Amino acid sequence: MPAQHIHLVRHGEVHNPEHVLYGRLDGFGLSDLGHRMAASSAAMLHEQGAPVVAVRSSPLQRTRESAAPWAERFGLTAGVDDRLIEPTNKYEGRRSDFTVAKQLAVPAEWPWIVNPLKPSWGEAYVSIAARMLAAVEDAWSSVDGGDVVLVSHQLPIWMVHRSVTGARLFHDPRRRRCSLSSVTTLARRGDRFVEVGYQDPARDLLDSAVDLGAV
Repeated sequence: MPAQHIHLVRHGEVHNPEHVLYGRLDGFGLSDLGHRMAASSAAMLHEQGAPVVAVRSSPLQRTRESAAPWAERFGLTAGVDDRLIEPTNKYEGRRSDFTVAKQLAVPAEWPWIVNPLKPSWGEAYVSIAARMLAAVEDAWSSVDGGDVVLVSHQLPIWMVHRSVTGARLFHDPRRRRCSLSSVTTLARRGDRFVEVGYQDPARDLLDSAVDLGAV
């Protein structure tokens, strides 16, 4: 019998005082608040009695650190799935407060913004959705019952949400419903996955967050 639920968990707050668009860069781990967020997320499902039997994360530091309290709570060893990683982004390493005006001032970078529907500045939405859904499918079929936790990043999780709800992948990033340490839950219905829940256990901590991460 495959998994009952797949829980897509976003990482906690990252220590990023310079407000860098960190993407896949090394050296960006959780802040103290981020560790508390990750712990609150794991504690919530544990208290709800979720039968978590496997935990996997993106290979990046912030997701591996966010997976640690899940593994501890449920007595598991967290694995790594490269498909859960943050998408590539040509603006990686810049300050996150760059504007369209600043982009237009650099003609060499105009091709990066020519197609926001794709988007042309990074990994295509269809590619992100495909690899994430493949990771979800493998997680679902890899266990004999119980729940699987996949710790990933905002955009990859949002691509799964839009895919399973039948929404177009292009979207306004400001309207993503995927807070730090949030839990988006999927279940299998017939031959497809459906979203059956969204919880925001770190909601009370968000007002203290300095870095909200989204790109």
